[in-house]
Amino acid sequence: MSVNIAATLSDSAKKLGDQTGLVEAASSTSLTFSELDSRSDSFAHILASKGVRSGERVMLMVRPSADFICLTFALFKIGAPVILIDPGMGYKNLLRCIEGVRPQAFIGIPKAYMFRTLFRKPFATVKHNFCCGNSLGFFGPDISRLANRKYESYPIYDARADDLAAIIFTTGSTGPPKGVRYEHSIFHAQLRLIRDYYEIGPGQVDQPAFPLFALFSTALGASAVIPDMDPTRPAKVNPEMFVSSIEKYNVSYSFGSPAIWNVIAGYCKPGDKRLKTLKKVLMAGAPVSGELIGRLQKILPVDATIHTPYGATESLPIVSIEGREIVEKTWESTKQGKGTCVGRPLPGIEIAIVPVSDNAISHIDRNNFLPPGEVGEIIVCGDVVTRAYENNAEENTLAKIPDGNTFWHRMGDLGYLDADSRLWFCGRRAHRVVSEKLQKTFYTIPCEALFNVHPEVFRTALVGVYSSKREDSIPAIIIEPLKTSTLPAQQLIAEVKEIGKQNPLTQDIDHYLIYPDFPVDIRHNAKIFREKLSVWASKELGDAV
Repeated sequence: MSVNIAATLSDSAKKLGDQTGLVEAASSTSLTFSELDSRSDSFAHILASKGVRSGERVMLMVRPSADFICLTFALFKIGAPVILIDPGMGYKNLLRCIEGVRPQAFIGIPKAYMFRTLFRKPFATVKHNFCCGNSLGFFGPDISRLANRKYESYPIYDARADDLAAIIFTTGSTGPPKGVRYEHSIFHAQLRLIRDYYEIGPGQVDQPAFPLFALFSTALGASAVIPDMDPTRPAKVNPEMFVSSIEKYNVSYSFGSPAIWNVIAGYCKPGDKRLKTLKKVLMAGAPVSGELIGRLQKILPVDATIHTPYGATESLPIVSIEGREIVEKTWESTKQGKGTCVGRPLPGIEIAIVPVSDNAISHIDRNNFLPPGEVGEIIVCGDVVTRAYENNAEENTLAKIPDGNTFWHRMGDLGYLDADSRLWFCGRRAHRVVSEKLQKTFYTIPCEALFNVHPEVFRTALVGVYSSKREDSIPAIIIEPLKTSTLPAQQLIAEVKEIGKQNPLTQDIDHYLIYPDFPVDIRHNAKIFREKLSVWASKELGDAV
């Protein structure tokens, strides 16, 4: 049986036909499900007529739009794996990623096409080039205009479970970005979980701040509204425009990072009538505070639900929890340094905790699974878990653990399971601070939570600092004050330090610094780049450590 998710769009088109399938908020362009399916057929015919074949990798550099969605489905229909890379990762990382996946075709807007002509080497394997947008003829015909002609239905590639559908890159928040192989079976399993667990389907309207989520929505028969925003800068979203399209198109659910919802919660007033249709919010990309959930609850309808799915580019979603459980049952423990509760495993997903190791793990020994309450490394097994990175044998060896006919993925995160089988997140493995001098390991999320309750603090970051005097690291706390804070820096540091001295988790931390605007990841604008802060703090403190 084919598991090609392009078939689900065609099925939705047959059932829902003239119902609105997708809207571009910026242009008010609207396409029905039939038009989405038909336009993806047109793109598929155009690409195939120019030589794009099943199995050939296609670099897609098109802004979030109806064409982005239709082109992606067109490539699925052809059976040509689509390569998706965040453009905000910086041109050096971008070039390295492109060269590593060896694309055979390129589709890009004129700006991306110019980039491709300036940096030819990473695109050396490309045989077919397509410009999506008006380039005044410099980069050939505009395939967006060519797709306005209606073609017959394109025969959908009969995908097997292990056929490659896409390569999607990680954000690189804890190392160089890695290309994650998405087989068709992974997308198929994700669709099932999103449909069944979050009850997404016909009659609902999605406004996804993460473009790829619009694929899932339309495939499942839900309408999608592409918001008027830069998806690479979610923290800079224009709240008036974001809220306006929710109201205009009767959006019923929305997926975005905590950075977006922090802006929206600050913009809206409690009981804001403009959000009366929004019944479901999904937040992911970084730990979500109970405080943010509480603020959102005040601006959403009383029967709305807030979900915080946990996962990674390599495996999503795997765990989830609803906001009321966080606010009413787990948030107080989080503020006391117990970690962030991210919920229970979703159906078909198995979570385990193993001893922390920075080395490869050659096999699974279930006798080594840690008991409830003990912090270790989070590993996961299930059908939404990707099998490998592209052209990266070293990372595959480090991230995957063989287990007979299956395997486990190491999340690179630390945490523990509680007596109710809930998973508590304690931070990235790479971000823990192991101090030989103090004979102690410090975990980011539990430590930072203690300081984040200070009314003048926006967020904090635990980092390891180094000096020429010593080989191991010493823990330090970096403080980002609220933009509205008027407290003198030294007073804020003194008050935060006093909080630290009162808790066994942090009483051994002696170094505190202020950094006004933390560097964050490009995709969600919510993950803190602690590596950069560590380098900065080491320079600031010098040999004082």
